[in-house]
Amino acid sequence: MKADTITKDYVKDVGVFADIFNYYIYGGRQVILPKQLTERDSTKIALPYGADGAVVPVQKFRDVQKLYAAMTDGKMEYVLYGAENQAEIHYAMAVKNNLYDALEYAGQVEEAAKSHRKELKRKKEQGETSAGEDRKTPSTGEFLGGFWREDRLVPSITVTIFFSSEEWDGPLSLFDMMDVSDPDVLACMDNYHVRLIAPAQMPDEEIMKFQSSLREVMLFIKYSKDKENLSRVLAANEKRFREVERRAADVIEAITNSGIKYDGSEEVIDVCQAIREIRMEERKIGEQDGELKKAKEAAGKLYEMGLDIEKIAQAVGYAAETVRGWLGL
Repeated sequence: MKADTITKDYVKDVGVFADIFNYYIYGGRQVILPKQLTERDSTKIALPYGADGAVVPVQKFRDVQKLYAAMTDGKMEYVLYGAENQAEIHYAMAVKNNLYDALEYAGQVEEAAKSHRKELKRKKEQGETSAGEDRKTPSTGEFLGGFWREDRLVPSITVTIFFSSEEWDGPLSLFDMMDVSDPDVLACMDNYHVRLIAPAQMPDEEIMKFQSSLREVMLFIKYSKDKENLSRVLAANEKRFREVERRAADVIEAITNSGIKYDGSEEVIDVCQAIREIRMEERKIGEQDGELKKAKEAAGKLYEMGLDIEKIAQAVGYAAETVRGWLGL
């Protein structure tokens, strides 16, 4: 299974998803609760008007998007959160995420317009003109745009999670992608920033603010190419690393190719034990390779001394045919 499929499935989990935005927005405070999140269709379709009055469909696919709904100061507030998973650096990420958010807002305007047209049509058909009825009559501007003065957009926030041990060296804003130095020009433009989570550029104390298994995923990925520090991190967080949920272990293995092995039916993985077994196997292979090298060197010296192949094979403990192969005979 591809890494992008595995990471998408992992981030879709409401606990992990809430953890991402609790970290990025609230510094790890548990403000967003999983139960306050509902799945959203990640397909974004907008219909911008063309020069000839025709509509042109535009379709983009987010990795994961969820709607957050919570009661604040006596009223319900909503926010749309989107997560983009990257195993490789995307050097146009600012444009990609900006487009997703723009399409989201365009879609909301279109939905508002549809809702108003439907309601106006219903009232007209039912002849709702009773005295005292609070009936909204749109202004010319509201009618043309379909978005009424009192309408409000639902905020859309997108965070990119970089599942890699490498440092992100791509642009982190639209301005970073441009070669413009004139301050007057820049003052007329709106920038867009990439909201990035990249383990290689995060101090351990920042990663520790994650409350879900994303903590273990980020720590392991960060040190996956540094055996000494990985062993240190595993030891320091042994209790949690001994009980890593299956999907998190899948992400770790898909991204780092560490060779972690576990049974297909296991739901909780002891990553510490898995790494110990890998290290033991590596040592065993290393010892075997060392012994083989010594045997080859000994066979070469004995052959130079004039011993026959059978006696050399007996001395080094390998079959005569194997020894002949070593010697190119």
